[in-house]
Amino acid sequence: MKRPDQDPVPRLPGEVRVINVGLPIFADALRDQGAPVVDVDWRIPAGGDGGLVSALGRLLGPKATRIDAANARVLGHLNASPIIRTVERAGAVIEGLGERTLLHCGPAITWDDMIDPLRRSATAAIVAEGWANNVATAAELAQAGEVMFKPANDHQTVVPMATVIGPSAPVYVVENAHGGTTAFSSVNQGAGEAPWFGVNNEAGIDRLKLVRDVIGPVLAEALKRRGGIDILDLAAQGVAMADDVHMRIQATTNLVLRDLLPALVRSSHPLTAVAADFLAGNPLTTLNMAMAAAKALADAAARVDGTSIVTTMARNGSSFGIRLGNRPWIVTDAPPVRSALFRPGFGPECAAPDIGDSAVLELIGLGAAVAGNTPAAATFLGGANDALALTQAMETISVGESDRFRMPYLSNKGAPLGLDVRRIAELSVTPGISTGIVHATDGLGQIGAGIARAPLACFVQAALELDERIA
Repeated sequence: MKRPDQDPVPRLPGEVRVINVGLPIFADALRDQGAPVVDVDWRIPAGGDGGLVSALGRLLGPKATRIDAANARVLGHLNASPIIRTVERAGAVIEGLGERTLLHCGPAITWDDMIDPLRRSATAAIVAEGWANNVATAAELAQAGEVMFKPANDHQTVVPMATVIGPSAPVYVVENAHGGTTAFSSVNQGAGEAPWFGVNNEAGIDRLKLVRDVIGPVLAEALKRRGGIDILDLAAQGVAMADDVHMRIQATTNLVLRDLLPALVRSSHPLTAVAADFLAGNPLTTLNMAMAAAKALADAAARVDGTSIVTTMARNGSSFGIRLGNRPWIVTDAPPVRSALFRPGFGPECAAPDIGDSAVLELIGLGAAVAGNTPAAATFLGGANDALALTQAMETISVGESDRFRMPYLSNKGAPLGLDVRRIAELSVTPGISTGIVHATDGLGQIGAGIARAPLACFVQAALELDERIA
């Protein structure tokens, strides 16, 4: 019999349950042994940078009241409802788009610094404008400085992927009555051999002419007859039908075509049937529409002084840039698309870096923000859990949630809204961006799609500059 003064016999627990804080490798090792584990994604605030920690202490401390009030006004702008009114000739409605001027995606860039797909898109646009007879001559004009290149974002305009547009290109005209802004986007060029995917062969140039001479005029007539479209209301319905309205947009496009159908069948344009065939075969028709609406919201939000919410986020294949409000661009290198699916015969070695203005959609709660509600996104991210994790990561770096975009697969929560540079810099978590992938060198067009991760450096710089600017 054990005496009362004897020590108890040590016993190993029959069950181990673990909370792992920090390095996920420890949690993975426990899971491999069948042990239940909760993994807490903890990291050193601001990456341990003393200067950034001090700045964030001020931005999230004594300066937070002013910033939070500005951010609340920004959220109000991002929840507004712009209307697509019509399609017009770009040179007639976009200020600063004169002759021999092209608008491109992303931050400012020179011909010498452009990646191959963007150059190809530019030469196709030059030929379509009639400034050159072929792409070789077009390249010579661009190289000689006889064509001016400007960022579309600096002219109330957004264009997807490697799109380059000139004065004769058709653009959507979107009016935002709540914010008093007007924004524009190109008409989507469709799949296959199209310049927005870096294709500048004869078929690609013919596609530009088809969009300009047929698709644009037919859409203009239909939109005017319809009285405009609240594209983001339809996008919200699309999200409820598993669209992210960036990479997967089929449901939203079907809803738009349903709304436009009565006006289309009454069109007087002689090539309406050609336009109808094109629109019916292009599920990405509404990508550009949603982008233009998002730009109208973001431009209104950019007028709010002192916000920590990103109001511009764009890539040109060479550089990635953001802006807070109407402050100057903050630019770093364009990232690769790491979470990707490629078409057979292609892989990362063939891929151009991330490109396009379509990241404006992530700024209003679409794209990667709703990945957890979009089964299609799971195929690029390794499964439903990873797609959910992306949406949750976007929540941690966002100020609030969308009143409009609700995620039925996630208990009808609002999409993460208002990317906050303070939270991004503190947590070292950057936005995901749904995106297509184009061939880097050979003009073969789209070779895949996936999720890119925005680079951290520009968000950190934006937070530091905000700290310097805000009293």
